[in-house]
Amino acid sequence: MSKDTIFAIASGTSRAAIAVLRLSGPATPQIVARMAGKLPPPRAATLAKFIDPASDETIDRGLVVFFPAPRSFTGEDCAEFHIHGGRAVAARLIAAIGAFPGARPAKPGEFTRRALLNGKMDLAEVEGLADLIQAETEWQRRQALRQMEGRLSRQAEDWRRSLLEAAALIEAEIDFSDEAAVPPETSRKIGEILAPVRDALLAELAAGRVGERIREGLVIVIAGPPNAGKSTLLNALARRDIAIVSPEAGTTRDAIEVHLDLDGCPVILIDTAGLRDSADSVEAIGVARALEKAKGADLVLWLSELAAPQAAPESFLGLETWPILTKSEFGKRETTQDALAISAATGNLDLLIARLSDFARRKTGEGFAGLITRERHRLAFQASAEALSRILNAPEAPVELLAEDLRAAAFALQKITGLIDVEDILGEIFSRFCIGK
Repeated sequence: MSKDTIFAIASGTSRAAIAVLRLSGPATPQIVARMAGKLPPPRAATLAKFIDPASDETIDRGLVVFFPAPRSFTGEDCAEFHIHGGRAVAARLIAAIGAFPGARPAKPGEFTRRALLNGKMDLAEVEGLADLIQAETEWQRRQALRQMEGRLSRQAEDWRRSLLEAAALIEAEIDFSDEAAVPPETSRKIGEILAPVRDALLAELAAGRVGERIREGLVIVIAGPPNAGKSTLLNALARRDIAIVSPEAGTTRDAIEVHLDLDGCPVILIDTAGLRDSADSVEAIGVARALEKAKGADLVLWLSELAAPQAAPESFLGLETWPILTKSEFGKRETTQDALAISAATGNLDLLIARLSDFARRKTGEGFAGLITRERHRLAFQASAEALSRILNAPEAPVELLAEDLRAAAFALQKITGLIDVEDILGEIFSRFCIGK
């Protein structure tokens, strides 16, 4: 527990009907009792006048809720003042609380940091909370909520139990080989314990960057020759003027990004410079950037005019590329599975939007698939899977080497939740082999 009592407005700083100020730390009961006249019953919203102790002047009238430790968000004594949302009210309340000894303004994320340090949340749940606060689309909300509620943590805990079981067997063979209750070849039997864990880790890694796509946004690049209607399409999909549209070729010289909500999926839509050979050095840089953006995209929309269709360049081979024929108002062509004829000018983009929505669902599972949402998780999964593969591929290796690889696998998972240590291994040994009774 920290010796400081921290406080902060938890509802934002703009003017609103209601503002919420949070407190956490040892001085919380004293501050609440002095400012609200008495300490209210735990976890019961109580109407009170909030008094400035320095002047005995009433600051505001509102609700106060007290959460005694350890049953609080941070695990410490906590409280919330629900006040009117005027800036002057909040400023006066903050000044009054700040005058108490040991009270100070909270640093960014400090309430959640205390929750982590006091065992109320683990690392993955903290990341889920951060993602939930920042979620802008429905699928991001779903994914963040699942992680905040512990889906990744529970799965890591299941894997952890398997690793502890295998570690107990190996450590028992190393340290207690003279015990009659310990089978002589236990280290050779861990394959059936570790193989499902390794396979599950590899399956999550093979699923692709589903969770990361939802968290960061699906990247769709609009590419094509000059004057193919790329900027017009960007503006139409964004429903506002983002890019300059001009009949002059080479108007767009740099990548222009816009973030969209595509039926709940976050999308980063990127307009790029027209692809052509150019003596203009600035335009040539724009073309190079366009090619680079396309290489890192989840989907490339290759635009060319219906009257003069062009194939995508060979450098796009291997990329998910959809041919789009633009300016269909000037000609007639049936939309096929291979090419979609559109006209941003006449607004017949419904079929394109529907296909993009289906593509997003296939790529992301609508926020219900995948455990990995950050590169940190991916690296931990990879490290753990590689260590387990070394064990499974060399079952005849000395048990000391098997134990070291198993510790490496456990350490990788520890980076996700921080829940495994040597004492857990000893506890598993004692429970299984009755050693030290």
